[in-house]
Amino acid sequence: MNAVQTLKLDARQRAMLDEMGVKVWWPMPEAAEAAPAAREAAAVAAPPPAVRERAPSVAEAPAAPAARPAAAPAPAARPTAPALLAQGAAVLVDAPRRLYAEASAEAAAEAAQGGWLVVADMPPEADGRHGEPFAGDAGKLLDNMLRALKLHDGKTPVHLMRTHRGVGAGQPGSPHPMDEAFAEHAAALAPSLVLAMGPLAAQSLMQSADPLGKLRGRAVPLPSASGVPVVATYHPAYLLRNPADKARAWADLCLAAEQQTPSN
Repeated sequence: MNAVQTLKLDARQRAMLDEMGVKVWWPMPEAAEAAPAAREAAAVAAPPPAVRERAPSVAEAPAAPAARPAAAPAPAARPTAPALLAQGAAVLVDAPRRLYAEASAEAAAEAAQGGWLVVADMPPEADGRHGEPFAGDAGKLLDNMLRALKLHDGKTPVHLMRTHRGVGAGQPGSPHPMDEAFAEHAAALAPSLVLAMGPLAAQSLMQSADPLGKLRGRAVPLPSASGVPVVATYHPAYLLRNPADKARAWADLCLAAEQQTPSN
């Protein structure tokens, strides 16, 4: 038998021993007997280690999903030429202008028929007047493109018509709707090829709402110009912003040169 079981002290006896300076180190019987029972109860009540759940710490807590940035509004799509016509806005063209005529006086004296008719998206100046066809960087690039085709010597007639959106004034010399004026100008110039530069010119001539990327790369006969082939390509201003497409534009120019008859 151990000491805890043989030494039975009540509270009064413990108090007397404490007053006499005698320290009793054995626990009270009730506490000694209760301790093993408490440990056994705790062991029974506690779940096994495998099923204990531990609250995640702050570092382990899953991070809140980051808020998605607000989607930027999509840029408004530019209306196509057929859509503008449906809305009542006309695609206007100005009168054709002969290019490089001063390069060869002999060629200038000859009939200005045949050759190239360039229809390009070049809106008028802010004051309503049309500036020089080769003004600005876009005009210089257009000049370089035509010079690369050897069209600057004046031997092959080259005419430029510019397109823009608006309402025709109906006065002499002012731009007129393309569906009214183009056929008349084409009949007078009798071009062997029409080069459409820019989406407005290409969509208007080809009567299509497809983007320019789908219209380029092929020659399409124009019913309004006695079946003269039209080749669409990028506008010089676009090429200045996207120089990677200059190779495609040169391929379009080569395709256009192949459409000319041997006599031209």
